[in-house]
Amino acid sequence: MGFSTTHLFFDDLEIGQEWISGGRTVTEADIVHFAGFSGDFNPIHIDAEFAKTTPFRKPIAHGLGVFSMGSGLSVSSPQLRTIAMLRVKYWNFILPVFAGDTIKMHSRVIEKTLRGRGKRGEVIWHRAILNQEGKTVQEGEVVLLIEARPLPRPNSCAGADEPVATVPAPITNP
Repeated sequence: MGFSTTHLFFDDLEIGQEWISGGRTVTEADIVHFAGFSGDFNPIHIDAEFAKTTPFRKPIAHGLGVFSMGSGLSVSSPQLRTIAMLRVKYWNFILPVFAGDTIKMHSRVIEKTLRGRGKRGEVIWHRAILNQEGKTVQEGEVVLLIEARPLPRPNSCAGADEPVATVPAPITNP
């Protein structure tokens, strides 16, 4: 699937703009699948009896699993012409997430820098994953590379509606 006309370019973003994604409920299946995919079978995530002995009293979702879900939520809020995630500047894991919690991603543009001779730009985002109570469970800054609007070609022909400039012929004396 390619980009649509609704996907924003680097040029469309302004510092301070904010979006909140739709929600996504974390399931036990999400936790089990992430354990299998990542190889992280820490009992705090997958062993209900062990988890009863922890301060959380029940299994918690993997922090990186929740980070990944949040990343997925941000893909559509806003829809961007994203080329790549370049780096995570910092990321804090603040509160646990449990099966049954619903998360949303809050995204805010922090900084923009044009790159690649104007063909793309780096955008620093502050992102916060919120639970169903509106509490921040994870937050930090990520840097994305976003496609910029195509630059006008300097040697392009004038459009049909535009007047064509002509240079008058030099005046010669006979």
